[in-house]
Amino acid sequence: MDEDDAREEIAQLEARIEELADVIESCRKVILASKAAIAAGVLLILAVAIGLIRFDPLSMIGALAAVLGGIVLFGSNTSTSQQARAALRAAEARRAELIDAIDLRPVGDDIR
Repeated sequence: MDEDDAREEIAQLEARIEELADVIESCRKVILASKAAIAAGVLLILAVAIGLIRFDPLSMIGALAAVLGGIVLFGSNTSTSQQARAALRAAEARRAELIDAIDLRPVGDDIR
């Protein structure tokens, strides 16, 4: 592989690395929101069970939906985040290989 091809692939890998980092950050935010939904649903169910809140079918359905929806979002985004992390590690490793293969010169050296 010539040096220009390697530089082009490095640029593509860097763009992919940024994209994967954004995916991981997005998943982190959704996982946090799903944990909050699960906690809110469980607290509402417990409040009804203990008798702190009067039983209302609509609020119970909402609490159950929050718990189940939170579990689904948590699982889905955890899986996506793990896959993105694996792809990120692979892209970073490939980028490091390409950088090592390029004959780089220090900035202060004379070009003769």
